[in-house]
Amino acid sequence: MASVSIQQVKKRFGMVEILHGVDIEIADGSFTVLVGPSGCGKSTLLRMIAGLEQISDGEVRIGARRVNELAPKQRDIAMVFQNYALYPHMTVRDNMAFSLMLAKLDPAAIEAKVGRAAAILGLNELLQRYPRQLSGGQRQRVAMGRAIVRDPQVFLYDEPLSNLDAKLRVAMRTELKELHQRLKTTSIYVTHDQIEAMTMGDQIVVMKDGRIEQKGSPLELYDTPANMFVAGFIGSPAMNFLPGTLRRRGGATEVELADGTRLPAPHDSLGADGQPVVFGTRPEHLALTAEGGIATEVAVVEPTGADTFVACRHAGRELAVVFRDRQSFAPGSTIRLQPDLRRAHLFDAGSGRRLAA
Repeated sequence: MASVSIQQVKKRFGMVEILHGVDIEIADGSFTVLVGPSGCGKSTLLRMIAGLEQISDGEVRIGARRVNELAPKQRDIAMVFQNYALYPHMTVRDNMAFSLMLAKLDPAAIEAKVGRAAAILGLNELLQRYPRQLSGGQRQRVAMGRAIVRDPQVFLYDEPLSNLDAKLRVAMRTELKELHQRLKTTSIYVTHDQIEAMTMGDQIVVMKDGRIEQKGSPLELYDTPANMFVAGFIGSPAMNFLPGTLRRRGGATEVELADGTRLPAPHDSLGADGQPVVFGTRPEHLALTAEGGIATEVAVVEPTGADTFVACRHAGRELAVVFRDRQSFAPGSTIRLQPDLRRAHLFDAGSGRRLAA
């Protein structure tokens, strides 16, 4: 196992800069998730760590070694790809053993390593099958088994679950997390799915346009997003944003929304009187109230069993609400919603930065 240090890493394709000086410290034995929309540079960064893309500037270290100039096979990493990348003409056993055979390991050692990985992943009954005879989840387990037998210092995962159906993806998330807890090997995982990021990562790195927007634990990003992008990206359903103006009068701090509605500002909010702001509240942090709050028109009610999702409209803007109990509102009816000010956020309308002490 080893830590990974990424220092001022840049990537250029011709004159176009894709990564703009990325800094990340990944602790030994941790599970770090790189998350962001398509095109943000997360997969490019992972491929640079693996040695599949050249580093234009900056430095990558795995443990104490600078690896910028090392070939992928010299970096002691194992990568699991989105498309499994299994050899179709080889059995499961041979797919898992192939890299060890190339390294000319003793046959007994190969059998021991393959057997251990197969036992961990529940593949013992499938060792003589070919990839075409396996389900998507089984193929992905074989791909992980091929990585495990190498006993690398670092596992790199490039959206390994994106080809699976929703139910299988949830099951495989649990398997991957359990695998990491068992092996305790440093892991770097790329995904565009923030639910995967929240449920799997010790550290989440949110990226946008080749830059890091914020990094921290899942709950740090959920509770204290640095800006509107992180606030809207982390959490499902996404945070609601209501534009308004900050009002400071007589010791009271309020947010005046576009339709004139006034809400108390979130606790510890910064900002000057008259400053254009955006009031942010998560769907699960809104409660029904008889008076005051935000008057909204119900558009759609979606009961999910445990929760009730309600799509509302306020001053021409969509507003999502999640109730933990069952509700039966009629479309077109008006309900009033009170934000939990302890969990609400205020953002600068221009920069998108969170305005908090």
